[in-house]
Amino acid sequence: MRRQDTTGRAHDLVLYGATGFAGALTAEYLAEHAPKDCRWALAGRKIAKLEQLRDRLVKIDPACAELPLLRADSSDADSLRALASGTRVLMTTVGPYVLHGEPLVAACAAAGTDYVDLSGESEFIDRMYLRHHATARATGARLVHAGGFDSVPHDLGVLFTVGLLPEGVPVRIDGFVRSNATFSGGTLASVLTAASRPVAMARAARERQRAAPQPAGRTVRAPLGPPLKSRETRTWGVPLPTVDAQIVARSAAALERYGPDFRYRHYAGVQRLPIAVGGALGAGALCALAQVPPARRWLSGRLEPGDGPDPERRARSWFKVRFVASAGGRRLVTEVAGGDPGYDETAKMLAESALSLAFDDLPETAGQVTTAVAMGDALTARLQEAGITFRVVQEYCGSLARPPQAAASAFRHSASAARVVSGRR
Repeated sequence: MRRQDTTGRAHDLVLYGATGFAGALTAEYLAEHAPKDCRWALAGRKIAKLEQLRDRLVKIDPACAELPLLRADSSDADSLRALASGTRVLMTTVGPYVLHGEPLVAACAAAGTDYVDLSGESEFIDRMYLRHHATARATGARLVHAGGFDSVPHDLGVLFTVGLLPEGVPVRIDGFVRSNATFSGGTLASVLTAASRPVAMARAARERQRAAPQPAGRTVRAPLGPPLKSRETRTWGVPLPTVDAQIVARSAAALERYGPDFRYRHYAGVQRLPIAVGGALGAGALCALAQVPPARRWLSGRLEPGDGPDPERRARSWFKVRFVASAGGRRLVTEVAGGDPGYDETAKMLAESALSLAFDDLPETAGQVTTAVAMGDALTARLQEAGITFRVVQEYCGSLARPPQAAASAFRHSASAARVVSGRR
């Protein structure tokens, strides 16, 4: 691996797909929080729409009047190559990624440009590993998928939890996700596209499993667990077949700190059994309808790309992910929590991921990597400073819960270390 020198490029960051719903929120976050010396730009298909967005950003920061506007289109490979070669980090919100995402990944891998997206589409992520991981390894590009609510809280939440557990012993963690949020037209389109391709998804997963190296002398598993009642979180756990568990497992395979035998299971946490049953049936019905083109088109028409929850609805939204962990006789519960997960917090996670790639002192990695592997404690520290909480909820001694003094002390040490890694105190 030899990282290409990107210091002489025109931009530190470029946001592609800036005029979409998630893209515009990410642009607003950058306008408010990007360092003053950060050289960033907006990119998309239509300059007129980019100009309208820039006019809105000027109200946040008058300096945004000078933001460069770059035209690029996922169907125009030359425009994407020019985009990738002109920046150090490129972030994209243009989905469904399995339909529109590969040309930009290919351009970044070839140019040695760091890349981060919001994709929760496992087929796309597996295909990009098979086709572009080796090139990115050779050029030094870091290709980071799932840089939003899929799957930053889960990936970094498990990393945070593992750091509080004994080393060199088997680790068992169950994650329970709760939220009251809604979603946008772009998210619905991505979900329906992924649900309509089960055969292609399974094929890509098998091909990746055969091609990817396995950790030597270690076992990593992320099975779809059975439904269960969690006394620690006081919820019913409904198995979630999302990409999050796969991302966690890839971090565990890459990082020896996760122990010799690691297992993670991923659940939606609901408080009443009828809701759990209804949610499972509803998800099954959605997947079934997505296989039928007329039904899929009808569902897609319920929300158009670019539509999404208004600021008042987002302000009422929240998420909590609790991790029930055990290792070496120690048991504890941790939590990652924040506001609106799908948009406000996703924009924050994407923007801070890109800023971390551009400016933090990070481990030497390349190829397709996860947020825990590429940015780890540095990104955790950024998100903590931005208002997303990482905390110890409870530590257990035998069958009894007790105030987590020891875990709290370890948490304070971990947070301090994370701030040092990121170069901020």
